[in-house]
Amino acid sequence: MATSVLASVGDEGVLNAPLSVELSEVWIDRDLSWLDFNERVLAEALDVRTPLLERAKFLAIFTSNLDEFFMKRFAVLRGSTTEEQRNLFTQLREKLLPMLALQAHCYRNSLIPELEQHGVLLRRWDDLSAAQKEEASTYFDNNISAALTPLVIDPEHPFPFLSNLSTSLTFRLHDPERSEQLVARLKIPTGLRQWVPLTQEVAPGQRLLVPLQEVIRGNIEKLYGGMTISGMTLVRITRDAEVELEEGSSAEIRELVEKQIRQRRYEPVVRLEFGPGSDPVIREMLRVRFQLTPADAYDLDEELDYTSLFEIAGLPIPELRDEPWTPIAPPSLGEGTLFSAIQAGDILVHHPYESFDASVEHFIATAADDPATVAIKMTAYRVGDDTPFVKSLIRAAEHGKQVACVMEIKARFDEERNLHWAAELERVGAHVTFGVSGLKTHAKTALVVRKEAGGLHTYVHIGTGNYHVKTARLYSDLGLLTCNPELTRDVVNLFHYLTGHSHAPACTSLLVAPSTMRPKLLALIDREIANKQAGKPARIIAKMNQLEDPDMIQALCNASQAGVQIDLIIRGFCCLRPGVAGRTDNIRIRSIIGRFLEHSRIFHFANGSDIPTEGEFFIGSADWMHRNLSNRIEVVTPVRAEAAKQKLWEVLDIFLRDSRQAWVLDVEGHYTQLQPGGDLNGPETIGSHQALMRLTRDRLGE
Repeated sequence: MATSVLASVGDEGVLNAPLSVELSEVWIDRDLSWLDFNERVLAEALDVRTPLLERAKFLAIFTSNLDEFFMKRFAVLRGSTTEEQRNLFTQLREKLLPMLALQAHCYRNSLIPELEQHGVLLRRWDDLSAAQKEEASTYFDNNISAALTPLVIDPEHPFPFLSNLSTSLTFRLHDPERSEQLVARLKIPTGLRQWVPLTQEVAPGQRLLVPLQEVIRGNIEKLYGGMTISGMTLVRITRDAEVELEEGSSAEIRELVEKQIRQRRYEPVVRLEFGPGSDPVIREMLRVRFQLTPADAYDLDEELDYTSLFEIAGLPIPELRDEPWTPIAPPSLGEGTLFSAIQAGDILVHHPYESFDASVEHFIATAADDPATVAIKMTAYRVGDDTPFVKSLIRAAEHGKQVACVMEIKARFDEERNLHWAAELERVGAHVTFGVSGLKTHAKTALVVRKEAGGLHTYVHIGTGNYHVKTARLYSDLGLLTCNPELTRDVVNLFHYLTGHSHAPACTSLLVAPSTMRPKLLALIDREIANKQAGKPARIIAKMNQLEDPDMIQALCNASQAGVQIDLIIRGFCCLRPGVAGRTDNIRIRSIIGRFLEHSRIFHFANGSDIPTEGEFFIGSADWMHRNLSNRIEVVTPVRAEAAKQKLWEVLDIFLRDSRQAWVLDVEGHYTQLQPGGDLNGPETIGSHQALMRLTRDRLGE
């Protein structure tokens, strides 16, 4: 893998300063590493051990991830004037093309025939019998035709707007009466089901499904009566999502974000995708129209938009899906009142193994209805649709409690939803703020203030994931429920900072970005170096989504050179190359990919002890990326309760023993999937997620 001497282009499109020559020796380009991550996602679809419908899901996830990659990253790369960045653009394309070919091969040669063996028939229009075509045509007349808008492109009709990630049928039209040839465009509606079910000549127990665009293609003459159609071309476009707006005051931010949402629809096209057999004239017309190079066009051998396979993955065929898992409610939260349970000791919950609904959601809902509650404060980054959290806050405000919500309305692709919930909260008198100017609020914190004997008492939740009930069933995250005075005092001060005005929050125990987190993490790494040099036990284990920050990478290199053993568990892209002689010999890096999306951040430092639970543990919202440590409000909390520390060590130990879901990064920058072996019931054979489900079931007695 190529090494870059420039730090990656940030999400805001700002090129970081050049790396030192020393650091460039261990640096892996962020974007190339991200493609490696998505290749590991694709591997789940290729893996015959993955249940068949789950393989369909991973084909869809691969495309969904890639769409976001192009929307966020490619406009920046294409617009670069440096030779190195232009070369990187070429490298990315060359790396991506074989993956797209693998995806198509898996779909055509594995997924379709294997689904057929289980009674699910995926067919194109030309594969249908006469009776099936007639049924599909009737379905078109009754359920599709009215939703279509046939358009032509000529001097009398302006070039139609093509929305982001839209799929269109484009073709040539010949009008025999006027002896003219036009180009026509028909958008495939996204609001309709993308796979049309047919019943004619289908055996009992079978399902016959046809892609929506195929049914439209088979009936397109109905929309252009008397015309001759040729050069049928299926095309999908991707637009840039990096809209740059001037930072405004808090009073202006809502209007600026609304402007950003509107403007994003019209951002430049950065990618054209064409289906099989596309017409060269139409291809060239679209490429020129959108001012793209040939390298911005991708020819796909099979499906154009594999995200439609989410519908296939949702088919109710239990034997072709993962064994169902129902998160288990922590028993400690069901004994007596919720707040007395927290008073009895800190509670660490691990989702989706332990129930998010019965812990975090229950915490806020209980506080909203509790007469003793005086105030509830929360941060909200991505809350989702129909969120119970906002409904609980609304209910609390209506009951006369003080409610404050720090809503991040610049959370990309969730801006409209967050604007909506901000307005709903304001409508009932809740205090809604949009955080600190110039910084996104990414922290996952909630504060409950109760009037109890002796005065006001505070309870907090500090987590690694969003307050989002749907993703909590799919993402692996951790949360700490505590009334520890040191931590709750810091959270109180954090909210004063977020809703008021000060230079930095007055926090002594919490690590808060961008003020204290980076210095504290660097000091913890330096302490491990000092311990190693003093002959004491020294070790670092860090689990996160991404690693990219040059300062943190340099500190890890220093620790490795001092002999500190370092294990990094990084799901996504990683800019640090392990195993470089004299630099990163003592660093091992692995990635866990599987049923759940690994989203938790856990940091462990031995602190001079061979006994893991005598070391220090932290969990929180921040990856070790420049944006998280310098441009966002992030919170990482120490975990001090013995039971919680033991639980975190069990989790880390399982990840480090995994030989089923783990991929290991080598000195050449390549990932290799480990092969199962060892304990038949342990993560060595069954993988981290299955092992954690079993551990949770055994611990909680279900």
